[in-house]
Amino acid sequence: MNRHGRQRLFKPETLAWFAMPPLLLQCLTLNWSAALTWPTYALLICALLKLWRCSKPFDRRLAALLQLLSAGLLASQLQGLLATILQLIAVSAAFAGLLGHELGGMLSVRALLRRSLQLLLAALPLALVLFLFVPRIAPLWTTELGPVRGAVTGLSSDLDPLSIERLATVNASAARVSVPDGEALPTTAYWRVLVHEQFDGRSWQHRDPPFSRQPYRGLLNESEISQWWVIEPSSTRAVPWDGRSKPAAKDQWVTSEGELMVGAASRQKRSFRLRKGTDAMRWQLRPPFDSERKHPPASLPRLKQLGARFRSLPTDQERLQAIERWFKNQPFRYSLNPGPITDLDNFLFENQVGFCGHYASAFAALMRSADVPARVVSGYLGGRQINPLTGSPYLELRQSDAHAWVEVWLEGTGWQQVDPTLWADRNAFDNGNQGQQRTKLTWSDRANWSPGRLGQWLQGQWWGLDMAWTRWWLGLNQSSQQNWLQALLGTQQKWLGLFVVLACTASLSLGLLMVQLRLGSHQPLEQSLRLLADFGVTPLPGDTFSDLCRRAAAAHPDRNQLLGAMAHHHQVLTHASLNSHQRREHLREWWRIQRELGSPS
Repeated sequence: MNRHGRQRLFKPETLAWFAMPPLLLQCLTLNWSAALTWPTYALLICALLKLWRCSKPFDRRLAALLQLLSAGLLASQLQGLLATILQLIAVSAAFAGLLGHELGGMLSVRALLRRSLQLLLAALPLALVLFLFVPRIAPLWTTELGPVRGAVTGLSSDLDPLSIERLATVNASAARVSVPDGEALPTTAYWRVLVHEQFDGRSWQHRDPPFSRQPYRGLLNESEISQWWVIEPSSTRAVPWDGRSKPAAKDQWVTSEGELMVGAASRQKRSFRLRKGTDAMRWQLRPPFDSERKHPPASLPRLKQLGARFRSLPTDQERLQAIERWFKNQPFRYSLNPGPITDLDNFLFENQVGFCGHYASAFAALMRSADVPARVVSGYLGGRQINPLTGSPYLELRQSDAHAWVEVWLEGTGWQQVDPTLWADRNAFDNGNQGQQRTKLTWSDRANWSPGRLGQWLQGQWWGLDMAWTRWWLGLNQSSQQNWLQALLGTQQKWLGLFVVLACTASLSLGLLMVQLRLGSHQPLEQSLRLLADFGVTPLPGDTFSDLCRRAAAAHPDRNQLLGAMAHHHQVLTHASLNSHQRREHLREWWRIQRELGSPS
């Protein structure tokens, strides 16, 4: 097909179709149980059908409006860097398609895209005013309307040792965390997620705590922020944290078992911040429930017999030390492939080969047999430090960093963390999968990279940009916005409403001025129509621009040649295959003709 044929198949107004793929890609990541997911899909389907059956100018304008509304709903739900880029692409394409239709194909695709970006730039002052000054409200659109559906990779509420074994082989991303500049990344930290307190002899179950939030007090100072988190979609509402930090927003709370909850849909990527914490938290001092004291079932007779031996010791601390000595004196070995293990008796006294799930489960059950309350905690251990070329270093947690450990209750001290996996054969543990994950990935190692390692590095760079964007985007929440508004207005915040109105008016005027300067002076068709109206010729239903020029020439024979030339240039600009130089020449000639027509005869 020749160049002219390609140009005719691709019309500038069809740019509106290019807004649909980025919008649809974002819809695939939405949470089906979130409140705004279904309206977003409904608007997008309506826009698709309207584009498909466009027959009137009104249809194209309505389709563009539906696309812009869909992009706005997506922006309220998805705020990552990639999602923001896709939203800008969709909005630019929607504007370009609308301009292509309104201008009758007079401009090239490149010119339409440029004008679309100029419109977005003109709207930027108003968007900044709204972003900075309009008070934040709670994200009601993330409310879940029902249970989370669909399989996602991550920790499970039921801790069967086999579940963490399977998860340890998954290299998918789980979360990313960054800390203030100058502070060291905690590459050996234990990131708690779920607490499992009910034991049936084989697996540990997580009990959903009562829905109660600790009160959030005071404004948040930016200097108090200790961690920025980005969490991948998971099947649990709980998110990883260090157990010591404090919530930094009203939609975060810590349960009585020490689980951090974030009031956002778990099928979506979640972002949140945490404050520095120094004092002991309530969950660490909360006395154990009956379910955390319950002895193992009778199906584990040897484990119960061993636990009874330690029960005679006078204090919880002595029982803990005695059981630790017993573990260390056994030939336990760490392995992700321990072979068939029938139960904890088989693991403790015969096989003695396993991974974190086996050690945590056996140790917690043994402590309960010794009358010491205990529970299993699942989360992540360590992480991989990523040093992006731009931005601050961050810690990447993968699903293969999944780990299980134990918390025991000691009278007078509270809940204490114990990791019995460390008591296994150290050489086997350090050379295992989890030890390999806690490494740095830096540009200086590129000489020894494989293609897969290069892909990991590129992914780490992108995530670094996403972390920087997330910190900036989430940096202005309710508390930080109130802080800087108070610094700006002081005690005169009663004038905030008037200030916002004036700022919106000024930014809107600035945007209109930018449109007039950048776009208004380059619209020959509108000026030509006004010029023809001065000649007494106005469009009738079904009129083309050439028809208007012929009618004007009939009424003003002395201008016949100029009006015919103007119609010719419009025809060429609209339908001919022109390069950039030819298009500029025709536009320049069109402007010359308009000046001559506008001058007194």
